[in-house]
Amino acid sequence: MSKSSNTTLIILAFFSIYVIWGSTYLLNKIAVTELPPFMLAAIRFITAGILVFVISKFLKFKLKITARHLLNTIIAGFLFLALGNGVVVWALRYVDSGFAALEISAQPLVVLLLMRIFQGKKIQPMSIVGVVLGIIGIYLLVSQKQVVNKEGSLLGMIMIFVCMVSWSSSSLFVAKSDLPKNYFVNTGYQMLSGGFFLLIASFCFGETWSLPTQWQGKTQMAMLLLIVFGSIVAFTSFNYLLKFVSPEKVATSTYVNPIIALLLGWYFLDETITIQSVIAAVVLLTGVYFINTKKKIMIFSRFSNRIGKKS
Repeated sequence: MSKSSNTTLIILAFFSIYVIWGSTYLLNKIAVTELPPFMLAAIRFITAGILVFVISKFLKFKLKITARHLLNTIIAGFLFLALGNGVVVWALRYVDSGFAALEISAQPLVVLLLMRIFQGKKIQPMSIVGVVLGIIGIYLLVSQKQVVNKEGSLLGMIMIFVCMVSWSSSSLFVAKSDLPKNYFVNTGYQMLSGGFFLLIASFCFGETWSLPTQWQGKTQMAMLLLIVFGSIVAFTSFNYLLKFVSPEKVATSTYVNPIIALLLGWYFLDETITIQSVIAAVVLLTGVYFINTKKKIMIFSRFSNRIGKKS
Protein backbone atom coordinates (compact mmCIF):
# COMPACT_ATOMS: atom_id res chain seq x y z
CA MET A 1 0.00 0.00 0.00
CA SER A 2 1.39 3.41 -0.99
CA LYS A 3 2.01 6.10 1.61
CA SER A 4 -0.66 8.41 0.13
CA SER A 5 -3.35 5.71 0.11
CA ASN A 6 -2.42 4.69 3.64
CA THR A 7 -2.75 8.34 4.75
CA THR A 8 -6.17 8.56 3.09
CA LEU A 9 -7.37 5.44 4.89
CA ILE A 10 -6.13 6.81 8.22
CA ILE A 11 -8.01 10.08 7.65
CA LEU A 12 -11.22 8.23 6.72
CA ALA A 13 -10.81 5.92 9.70
CA PHE A 14 -10.45 8.89 12.06
CA PHE A 15 -13.58 10.45 10.53
CA SER A 16 -15.44 7.22 11.28
CA ILE A 17 -14.45 7.01 14.94
CA TYR A 18 -14.90 10.77 15.42
CA VAL A 19 -18.26 11.41 13.78
CA ILE A 20 -20.03 8.05 13.48
CA TRP A 21 -19.22 6.97 17.02
CA GLY A 22 -20.40 10.36 18.29
CA SER A 23 -23.86 9.56 16.91
CA THR A 24 -24.06 6.06 18.44
CA TYR A 25 -24.90 7.52 21.87
CA LEU A 26 -28.09 8.97 20.42
CA LEU A 27 -28.91 5.77 18.52
CA ASN A 28 -28.35 3.56 21.57
CA LYS A 29 -30.44 5.90 23.73
CA ILE A 30 -33.31 5.70 21.24
CA ALA A 31 -33.16 1.91 21.03
CA VAL A 32 -32.69 1.24 24.76
CA THR A 33 -35.89 3.13 25.60
CA GLU A 34 -37.75 0.19 24.02
CA LEU A 35 -35.36 -2.76 24.06
CA PRO A 36 -33.50 -4.47 26.94
CA PRO A 37 -29.86 -3.27 26.88
CA PHE A 38 -28.00 -6.58 26.60
CA MET A 39 -30.45 -7.91 24.03
CA LEU A 40 -29.98 -4.71 22.02
CA ALA A 41 -26.19 -4.93 22.10
CA ALA A 42 -26.16 -8.69 21.45
CA ILE A 43 -28.34 -8.39 18.34
CA ARG A 44 -26.26 -5.46 17.10
CA PHE A 45 -22.88 -7.17 17.35
CA ILE A 46 -23.90 -10.70 16.36
CA THR A 47 -25.69 -9.39 13.27
CA ALA A 48 -22.76 -7.14 12.42
CA GLY A 49 -20.32 -10.03 12.88
CA ILE A 50 -22.31 -12.31 10.58
CA LEU A 51 -22.53 -9.57 7.94
CA VAL A 52 -18.78 -9.01 8.16
CA PHE A 53 -18.13 -12.71 7.49
CA VAL A 54 -20.59 -12.75 4.58
CA ILE A 55 -18.91 -9.72 3.02
CA SER A 56 -15.46 -11.22 3.71
CA LYS A 57 -16.49 -14.44 1.97
CA PHE A 58 -17.77 -12.47 -1.00
CA LEU A 59 -14.49 -10.54 -1.17
CA LYS A 60 -12.60 -13.84 -0.84
CA PHE A 61 -10.86 -12.89 2.39
CA LYS A 62 -9.35 -15.77 4.32
CA LEU A 63 -11.55 -16.47 7.33
CA LYS A 64 -9.45 -19.20 8.90
CA ILE A 65 -7.32 -17.94 11.78
CA THR A 66 -4.92 -19.49 14.28
CA ALA A 67 -5.87 -20.54 17.81
CA ARG A 68 -3.93 -17.60 19.23
CA HIS A 69 -5.72 -15.20 16.89
CA LEU A 70 -9.05 -16.63 18.03
CA LEU A 71 -8.18 -16.34 21.73
CA ASN A 72 -7.01 -12.74 21.33
CA THR A 73 -10.10 -11.72 19.37
CA ILE A 74 -12.31 -13.30 22.07
CA ILE A 75 -10.50 -11.33 24.79
CA ALA A 76 -10.74 -8.12 22.77
CA GLY A 77 -14.40 -8.77 21.95
CA PHE A 78 -15.22 -9.20 25.62
CA LEU A 79 -13.32 -6.12 26.81
CA PHE A 80 -14.29 -3.84 23.91
CA LEU A 81 -17.84 -4.84 23.13
CA ALA A 82 -19.40 -6.94 25.90
CA LEU A 83 -18.07 -4.95 28.86
CA GLY A 84 -16.78 -1.78 27.21
CA ASN A 85 -19.88 -1.11 25.10
CA GLY A 86 -22.73 -3.34 26.25
CA VAL A 87 -22.66 -2.00 29.79
CA VAL A 88 -22.66 1.58 28.46
CA VAL A 89 -25.94 0.76 26.69
CA TRP A 90 -27.26 -0.52 30.02
CA ALA A 91 -26.13 2.69 31.77
CA LEU A 92 -27.93 4.83 29.18
CA ARG A 93 -31.19 3.87 30.87
CA TYR A 94 -30.12 6.10 33.77
CA VAL A 95 -28.04 8.90 32.22
CA ASP A 96 -28.43 11.15 29.19
CA SER A 97 -26.57 10.24 26.01
CA GLY A 98 -24.62 13.52 26.07
CA PHE A 99 -23.63 13.02 29.70
CA ALA A 100 -22.36 9.49 28.95
CA ALA A 101 -20.28 10.79 26.06
CA LEU A 102 -18.81 13.54 28.26
CA GLU A 103 -17.83 11.09 30.97
CA ILE A 104 -16.24 8.77 28.42
CA SER A 105 -14.28 11.73 27.05
CA ALA A 106 -11.93 11.14 30.00
CA GLN A 107 -10.80 7.86 28.39
CA PRO A 108 -7.37 9.23 27.31
CA LEU A 109 -6.74 9.94 30.99
CA VAL A 110 -7.47 6.30 31.81
CA VAL A 111 -5.29 5.09 28.91
CA LEU A 112 -2.42 7.25 30.15
CA LEU A 113 -2.69 5.97 33.72
CA LEU A 114 -2.92 2.35 32.59
CA MET A 115 0.17 2.79 30.39
CA ARG A 116 1.97 4.17 33.42
CA ILE A 117 0.85 1.30 35.67
CA PHE A 118 1.31 -1.64 33.31
CA GLN A 119 3.94 -0.41 30.84
CA GLY A 120 5.92 1.93 33.06
CA LYS A 121 5.51 4.80 30.60
CA LYS A 122 6.68 8.10 32.05
CA ILE A 123 4.01 10.78 32.35
CA GLN A 124 5.24 13.99 30.75
CA PRO A 125 4.70 17.44 32.38
CA MET A 126 2.03 18.37 29.81
CA SER A 127 0.21 15.13 30.54
CA ILE A 128 0.31 15.82 34.27
CA VAL A 129 -1.54 19.08 33.59
CA GLY A 130 -4.01 17.07 31.49
CA VAL A 131 -4.56 14.59 34.31
CA VAL A 132 -5.32 17.39 36.77
CA LEU A 133 -7.73 19.07 34.35
CA GLY A 134 -9.35 15.72 33.60
CA ILE A 135 -10.03 15.06 37.28
CA ILE A 136 -11.46 18.57 37.72
CA GLY A 137 -13.65 18.14 34.63
CA ILE A 138 -15.00 14.79 35.81
CA TYR A 139 -15.80 16.28 39.22
CA LEU A 140 -17.67 19.20 37.63
CA LEU A 141 -19.60 16.77 35.45
CA VAL A 142 -20.72 14.26 38.07
CA SER A 143 -21.31 16.71 40.94
CA GLN A 144 -24.33 18.38 39.35
CA LYS A 145 -27.43 18.11 41.57
CA GLN A 146 -29.77 17.44 38.65
CA VAL A 147 -27.54 14.49 37.70
CA VAL A 148 -26.82 13.08 41.16
CA ASN A 149 -30.45 13.29 42.29
CA LYS A 150 -31.72 11.38 39.25
CA GLU A 151 -32.69 7.80 40.12
CA GLY A 152 -30.00 5.29 39.19
CA SER A 153 -27.64 7.98 37.88
CA LEU A 154 -24.85 7.23 40.38
CA LEU A 155 -24.84 3.54 39.44
CA GLY A 156 -24.89 4.50 35.76
CA MET A 157 -21.88 6.80 36.20
CA ILE A 158 -19.91 4.10 38.04
CA MET A 159 -20.65 1.48 35.39
CA ILE A 160 -19.59 3.87 32.61
CA PHE A 161 -16.27 4.34 34.41
CA VAL A 162 -15.86 0.54 34.55
CA CYS A 163 -16.51 0.48 30.79
CA MET A 164 -13.84 3.12 30.26
CA VAL A 165 -11.26 1.02 32.11
CA SER A 166 -12.26 -2.06 30.11
CA TRP A 167 -12.11 -0.24 26.76
CA SER A 168 -8.77 1.39 27.59
CA SER A 169 -7.28 -1.93 28.72
CA SER A 170 -8.36 -3.58 25.49
CA SER A 171 -6.89 -0.70 23.44
CA LEU A 172 -3.47 -1.41 24.98
CA PHE A 173 -3.99 -5.17 24.59
CA VAL A 174 -4.96 -4.97 20.90
CA ALA A 175 -2.10 -2.60 20.07
CA LYS A 176 0.45 -5.28 20.98
CA SER A 177 -1.44 -8.54 20.41
CA ASP A 178 -1.19 -11.08 17.62
CA LEU A 179 -4.48 -10.63 15.76
CA PRO A 180 -5.76 -11.53 12.27
CA LYS A 181 -3.94 -9.36 9.72
CA ASN A 182 -7.13 -8.58 7.83
CA TYR A 183 -8.82 -5.83 9.85
CA PHE A 184 -12.24 -6.67 8.47
CA VAL A 185 -11.95 -10.32 9.52
CA ASN A 186 -10.53 -9.23 12.86
CA THR A 187 -13.60 -7.05 13.38
CA GLY A 188 -15.92 -9.94 12.54
CA TYR A 189 -14.43 -12.27 15.14
CA GLN A 190 -14.49 -9.56 17.80
CA MET A 191 -18.11 -8.70 16.97
CA LEU A 192 -19.26 -12.30 17.25
CA SER A 193 -17.29 -12.88 20.45
CA GLY A 194 -18.62 -9.77 22.14
CA GLY A 195 -22.13 -10.49 20.87
CA PHE A 196 -22.20 -14.01 22.33
CA PHE A 197 -21.00 -12.73 25.71
CA LEU A 198 -23.82 -10.19 25.63
CA LEU A 199 -26.28 -12.91 24.60
CA ILE A 200 -25.31 -14.90 27.68
CA ALA A 201 -25.68 -11.79 29.85
CA SER A 202 -29.13 -11.14 28.40
CA PHE A 203 -30.35 -14.62 29.30
CA CYS A 204 -28.71 -14.47 32.76
CA PHE A 205 -30.55 -11.22 33.53
CA GLY A 206 -33.82 -12.66 32.24
CA GLU A 207 -34.41 -10.06 29.55
CA THR A 208 -37.53 -10.42 27.42
CA TRP A 209 -36.75 -10.77 23.71
CA SER A 210 -38.89 -9.56 20.82
CA LEU A 211 -38.81 -9.70 17.04
CA PRO A 212 -37.65 -6.68 14.99
CA THR A 213 -41.10 -6.59 13.37
CA GLN A 214 -42.54 -5.73 16.79
CA TRP A 215 -40.24 -2.74 17.31
CA GLN A 216 -41.12 0.87 16.63
CA GLY A 217 -39.87 2.35 13.37
CA LYS A 218 -37.35 4.64 15.08
CA THR A 219 -35.91 1.66 16.98
CA GLN A 220 -35.57 -0.36 13.78
CA MET A 221 -33.75 2.53 12.08
CA ALA A 222 -31.48 3.08 15.08
CA MET A 223 -30.52 -0.60 15.14
CA LEU A 224 -29.82 -0.63 11.39
CA LEU A 225 -27.52 2.39 11.68
CA LEU A 226 -25.79 0.92 14.73
CA ILE A 227 -25.09 -2.35 12.90
CA VAL A 228 -23.87 -0.94 9.58
CA PHE A 229 -22.09 2.25 10.56
CA GLY A 230 -21.57 2.12 14.31
CA SER A 231 -20.34 -1.48 14.27
CA ILE A 232 -18.97 -2.56 10.88
CA VAL A 233 -17.59 0.74 9.54
CA ALA A 234 -16.46 2.49 12.72
CA PHE A 235 -15.14 -0.54 14.61
CA THR A 236 -13.17 -1.77 11.60
CA SER A 237 -11.68 1.73 11.36
CA PHE A 238 -10.86 1.61 15.07
CA ASN A 239 -8.99 -1.71 14.80
CA TYR A 240 -7.15 -0.39 11.75
CA LEU A 241 -6.00 2.73 13.56
CA LEU A 242 -4.76 0.82 16.61
CA LYS A 243 -2.16 -0.85 14.40
CA PHE A 244 -0.97 2.32 12.63
CA VAL A 245 -1.12 5.03 15.28
CA SER A 246 -0.63 5.11 19.05
CA PRO A 247 -3.49 4.28 21.48
CA GLU A 248 -3.33 7.84 22.81
CA LYS A 249 -4.03 9.27 19.34
CA VAL A 250 -6.88 6.83 18.74
CA ALA A 251 -8.35 7.94 22.06
CA THR A 252 -8.55 11.52 20.74
CA SER A 253 -11.90 10.58 19.24
CA THR A 254 -13.14 11.78 22.61
CA TYR A 255 -12.49 15.36 21.42
CA VAL A 256 -15.34 15.14 18.94
CA ASN A 257 -17.63 12.35 20.21
CA PRO A 258 -19.07 14.24 23.20
CA ILE A 259 -19.73 17.39 21.18
CA ILE A 260 -21.69 15.46 18.57
CA ALA A 261 -23.48 13.42 21.25
CA LEU A 262 -24.45 16.53 23.22
CA LEU A 263 -25.82 18.33 20.16
CA LEU A 264 -27.72 15.30 18.84
CA GLY A 265 -29.14 14.49 22.29
CA TRP A 266 -30.25 18.12 22.71
CA TYR A 267 -31.76 18.37 19.23
CA PHE A 268 -33.51 14.99 18.94
CA LEU A 269 -34.17 13.99 22.58
CA ASP A 270 -34.51 17.40 24.25
CA GLU A 271 -31.70 16.55 26.66
CA THR A 272 -30.64 19.48 28.83
CA ILE A 273 -27.21 21.00 28.36
CA THR A 274 -26.35 22.81 31.60
CA ILE A 275 -23.76 25.56 31.94
CA GLN A 276 -21.82 23.33 34.32
CA SER A 277 -21.80 20.55 31.72
CA VAL A 278 -20.40 22.97 29.15
CA ILE A 279 -17.69 24.09 31.59
CA ALA A 280 -16.92 20.46 32.42
CA ALA A 281 -16.67 19.66 28.70
CA VAL A 282 -14.22 22.53 28.11
CA VAL A 283 -12.06 21.51 31.07
CA LEU A 284 -12.14 17.81 30.14
CA LEU A 285 -11.32 18.32 26.48
CA THR A 286 -8.56 20.78 27.36
CA GLY A 287 -7.14 18.08 29.61
CA VAL A 288 -7.34 15.57 26.77
CA TYR A 289 -5.44 18.01 24.58
CA PHE A 290 -2.66 18.37 27.14
CA ILE A 291 -2.45 14.58 27.50
CA ASN A 292 -2.05 14.04 23.76
CA THR A 293 0.07 17.02 22.74
CA LYS A 294 3.75 16.47 22.00
CA LYS A 295 4.69 20.02 22.97
CA LYS A 296 6.45 20.86 26.21
CA ILE A 297 5.40 23.41 28.77
CA MET A 298 7.81 26.31 28.43
CA ILE A 299 8.53 26.59 32.14
CA PHE A 300 9.53 22.91 32.35
CA SER A 301 11.60 23.18 29.17
CA ARG A 302 13.52 26.20 30.46
CA PHE A 303 13.99 24.63 33.86
CA SER A 304 15.46 21.43 32.36
CA ASN A 305 17.75 23.48 30.06
CA ARG A 306 19.14 25.40 33.03
CA ILE A 307 19.84 22.19 34.88
CA GLY A 308 21.64 20.84 31.83
CA LYS A 309 23.84 23.94 31.57
CA LYS A 310 24.74 23.89 35.28
CA SER A 311 25.77 20.26 35.15
